[in-house]
Amino acid sequence: MNIIIIEDEKPAARLLQRKIEKLGYSIATLLHSVEESLVWFQSNPQPDLIFLDIQLSDGLSFEIFEQIDIKSAVIFTTAYDEYALRAFKLNSIDYLLKPIDEEELATAIAKFKNQFQINGISSLDFEAIKRMLVNPVEREYRKRFSVKIGQQLKVIDVAEIECLYSENKGTYIHTLDNRDYLIDSSLEIVEAELNPKEFYRISRKFIIPMQSVKEIQVYSNSRLKISLPTYKGEEVIVARERVADFKDWLG
Repeated sequence: MNIIIIEDEKPAARLLQRKIEKLGYSIATLLHSVEESLVWFQSNPQPDLIFLDIQLSDGLSFEIFEQIDIKSAVIFTTAYDEYALRAFKLNSIDYLLKPIDEEELATAIAKFKNQFQINGISSLDFEAIKRMLVNPVEREYRKRFSVKIGQQLKVIDVAEIECLYSENKGTYIHTLDNRDYLIDSSLEIVEAELNPKEFYRISRKFIIPMQSVKEIQVYSNSRLKISLPTYKGEEVIVARERVADFKDWLG
C-alpha cells in the first residue's frame, strides 16, 4: 500500500511516520506545504492513501486539490475546531485528532483497507469539505433518544443524561435518576449527533455532559478523574491526550 503524509510540521510528520511504520506500513514521502505537494504530485503516481493536515505552512491543503485531481483516499490529521470535527463525522469523512492515538490510527488504516477492498477508492468532494470548514453552518443536534424496554419505547431527553459509555461492545445511556439504557448507536455516531458545547468525549469509553461534572481530581499519568452524581461503574477518566481540550471545553 502506497502512503504519503502531508503535514505542516516536520517533527509531527516524522512522529506520524514512525507510528504508521510501527503498524507495518512504509511511507513513500513526507510533504510539508502546498507548493511542495503540487510539485510532487506532478511528477509522481498518486498514492493509495494520504494522511493530510488541513493547515499547511503556505495555506490550506485544499489548495492542492484545486489544481490536482486527487483520486487517493484521505485521512485528515488535524487539531481543528471541534465543530468542524462533528461535520467530518456527520459526512463520514475519516480524521485523526492530534495528538494521534496509535489505536485510533490502526483503526483508521484498517477501515481504509476494508473499504478499498470492497468499493475501491472513491473521490471526496474537497470543495464541499472546504466550504464546510471555512463557513460552518448551524446544525441541529439531537435533543432526545428513544430506547426500547421490552415491548415499549422510552424517550430520554438529553437533559436527563448523566453520561454515555461503552461496555462489552454495547453503548449505554446513564441517566441522572441512576438508570442505564442500551442504545443502538456507537459512541462515535452519538458524539457526532450531540451538541459539542454541552457534551464532550473524554475517552474512547465515555461522553459526558458539562452539567454532570461534579468533581475533578488529578489522576495518574497526567490524566483527570471525573466524579459524576450517580454513576458508580468504571472510573471516569479523561484520556491524557484530551486533558488540555477538556479544560478548554470547561472554560
